[in-house]
Amino acid sequence: MISTCSLDTPEVSRVLERLHREAAGQKAAFVPIAMHWGLDALLRRKPSVEEEARRFKDLYIPLSPESGRFAYLVARSLGATRIVEFGTSFGISTLYLAAAVKDNGGGLVIGSEIEPGKVAQARRHLEEAGLEEYAEIREGDAQQTLADPGGTVDMALLDGWKDLYVPIFELLAPHLRPGAVVLGDNMKTFPKALAPYAARVREAGFRSVTLPLGSGTEFSVKLP
Repeated sequence: MISTCSLDTPEVSRVLERLHREAAGQKAAFVPIAMHWGLDALLRRKPSVEEEARRFKDLYIPLSPESGRFAYLVARSLGATRIVEFGTSFGISTLYLAAAVKDNGGGLVIGSEIEPGKVAQARRHLEEAGLEEYAEIREGDAQQTLADPGGTVDMALLDGWKDLYVPIFELLAPHLRPGAVVLGDNMKTFPKALAPYAARVREAGFRSVTLPLGSGTEFSVKLP
C-alpha cells in the first residue's frame, strides 16, 4: 500500500512550485529593507513589529522547499492534528503543514499574520490548493491571536518577527503536549537576535539542536 502525500497532488504541488518560484525572484527587493536596517542601526532605533510588517508586506520570506518538506515530515511523524504557526506570510509554510494535517486524518493549522494583505493571500492560496478546511489564519498581533490555540498543540513553527520568538514560545509552551516539536527558523540568518530564544528553549524542559537546514532550523522536543 502506497502512503498518501498531499504535497505530490497536482493542486498542491502546482501552488507551491509557483509560490516558491515567485519568492525566488524577489531577492533584489531585500536591498531597500537592508538599507532601512542599516539606518535603524545607525540611529540606534528599533522598528516596531507593525513597521517591519509594512516593510515586508509584498515579500514572501518563506521556508525553503527543503525546510517545508522537513516540516511536513515532522508533522506526519508526530501524527500532528493541531499545529500553531507564528508568521504565516503568504502561506507557503502553511500549505506544507496543512497538507500534513490532512494526511494525518484531519485537524487544524492555526496561523498568525499581522499584515492584512498577506492574510487574504494566504487564505486564497490555501483555497487554491484545496487545503482551506485544514487551516485557520488569524489576523493581528500573534501575542493576542495565539493566546488560545483551542486545544493541545502537537507542533509549532516559529518564523515571524525574531524578537517575539521568546514571548510566543512562552505563550505556547503550556499548550504543547509531551513529545511536541517546536521548529524555529532563521537561526543562522539572525544568530544574535535569536540567541535568547535558543537559550530559553533549552532551559524550559526541551531538548534542542540547530539543524543545518535552510537558514538554520532549531529543532526542539518537549520531553515527557
